[in-house]
Amino acid sequence: MAAATCYYGLMFTRKDSGNNVDSMRQYSCFRASKSRAIKALAAPTVSPPKRETNPKKRVVITGMGVVSVFGNDVNTYYEKLLEGQSGISLIDKFDASTFTVRFAGQIRDFSSVGYIDGKNDRRLDDCWRYCLVAGRKALDDANLSQQVLETMDRTKIGVLVGSGMGGLTTFSNGVEALIQKGFKKITPFFIPYTITNMGSALLAIDTGLMGPNYSISTACATANFCFNAAGNHIRRGEADIMVVGGTEAAINPTGVGGFIACRALSQRNDEPQKASRPWDQYRDGFVIGEGAGVLVMESLEHASKRGANIVAEYLGGAITCDAHHMTDPRKDGLGISSCISKCLDDAGVSPEEVNYVNCHATSTLAGDIAEVHAIKKIFKNTAEMKMNGTKSMIGHGLGAAGGLEAIACIKAINTGWLHPTINQDTLEPQVDIDTVPNVKKQHEVNVAISNSFGFGGHNSVVAFAPFTP
Repeated sequence: MAAATCYYGLMFTRKDSGNNVDSMRQYSCFRASKSRAIKALAAPTVSPPKRETNPKKRVVITGMGVVSVFGNDVNTYYEKLLEGQSGISLIDKFDASTFTVRFAGQIRDFSSVGYIDGKNDRRLDDCWRYCLVAGRKALDDANLSQQVLETMDRTKIGVLVGSGMGGLTTFSNGVEALIQKGFKKITPFFIPYTITNMGSALLAIDTGLMGPNYSISTACATANFCFNAAGNHIRRGEADIMVVGGTEAAINPTGVGGFIACRALSQRNDEPQKASRPWDQYRDGFVIGEGAGVLVMESLEHASKRGANIVAEYLGGAITCDAHHMTDPRKDGLGISSCISKCLDDAGVSPEEVNYVNCHATSTLAGDIAEVHAIKKIFKNTAEMKMNGTKSMIGHGLGAAGGLEAIACIKAINTGWLHPTINQDTLEPQVDIDTVPNVKKQHEVNVAISNSFGFGGHNSVVAFAPFTP
């Protein structure tokens, strides 16, 4: 589900297109409680941070797989992002002509040939089709073919691919069958293909991976929660390799209709490609997207022994909760800023080392600004920092967003180019950090962090860096 901080209180707040004033559409069941006072905070770290040096505990990235509105190839995906191309278009997966929002970051011409057999492909919810293809592509990219995997201890290789909403189309179709035809017409795949753990399960069944296997579902913070957990499995020696990320396929009548009911989506039906516009004064909500982003995370020791190609290092991550409200952030911003701070502590880096932030930046009124305020609270000098919003081009992939954005972070590290944040026409005056507006920029990334936030006040931040032996 879309993040709490995905909207940051924006959920029932929208700029009126006529007079450009805020109008509140606040339901009583969503009213925010007063922020709980925090009596004491942990004392700041006195000694300088230290990165992990033990090769058994250092976690590196050796493979990436993607299913996106720009296709299933990681390089093509990032090239389109660098070009500043919008993947937002009118919905044709279903008849949306009567919907007040009729556009999305919809995937077209998806192909699972060579990854899913035809019989299963016809049965599967798109959520799991995306997961299987992105997961298998990540394994291939890591040179972990089925033949190679069979030579390894597969009890030390785990899968952790989360989803915010699971098999939503399967669920919707099952409920429709129940209402219209009775329970005997519900498919036997209704429960298995709806529940959120099935992506990890199916990928493991397909590849024989017997290590840690489960799903995390924390709305739009899901994929980063998975990266954080997977990194800890490797650090504790419970796994040598984790196949990890997020997947989502909620562009259907239930998903789009539900977010319309929340008044969370942009309504620029006449200009869909300009609808997602993080930090722009005329943003009016997020654009729903879909897809999957999966990484192969591996201990440095294991990757070195098998001669793997290392594309980046995962330095650490953190998760926190606002403990405040289903959709609104804490007014003191403690949830996000403390998550960033804890991530840096876990990663062993100082704020001064971070020079790139891939932001949650959903194009919502309060959420975009709240995130910037939290960033400025932690990073006192942002003169050399750059931040961008991947969602400006692909929409908000919900539980898959962090996976798609982690790949963008790693490609930025590898290429030395940051993709633009498009539709930056009238920047909010409060945003005085370089958002890479409209055109890509060269930038040597030292340490990158990627932010994801979700309904319920779930906050997650992960850190990546170029790999140095």
